[in-house]
Amino acid sequence: MADRDDDVVISPTGWVAKQARTYEESGGTKGTTVMGVPCLLLDYQGRKSGLWRRTVLIYGRDGDGYLLVASDGGADRHPAWYLNLQANPDVRLRVETERFDATAVTLDADEKERVWPGLVELFPQYAGYRKKTERDIPVVRLTRKTD
Repeated sequence: MADRDDDVVISPTGWVAKQARTYEESGGTKGTTVMGVPCLLLDYQGRKSGLWRRTVLIYGRDGDGYLLVASDGGADRHPAWYLNLQANPDVRLRVETERFDATAVTLDADEKERVWPGLVELFPQYAGYRKKTERDIPVVRLTRKTD
């Protein structure tokens, strides 16, 4: 796991990098929303490079789990972070002021359909993203690891 902020490569996308820095440098007291929707910091390991990377993602909740939608704005390809989670499901999260290790699992079709309405309620653009692509948009559950 990436234990130090120095070990993590932050997303090269301008607004994401700025928000990730604000979120982390504030200890999770600033930069915790995107367009008014809650977001988290996801640190994941690159499947090719082995480097730890960080991005900012909107999340929903389902019980104790954190849900991520691999929409990439409705693109016809999966986002890089999702491909990396498939190869390396062990991740580290910052959710507001808390930092913890978690494991990522892609939901099966039934589970995804169960949680989808709540995710669309949280971020209505997801419905449009789903219509925009023929790709099945994955939903990932992040579960906190226990010691």
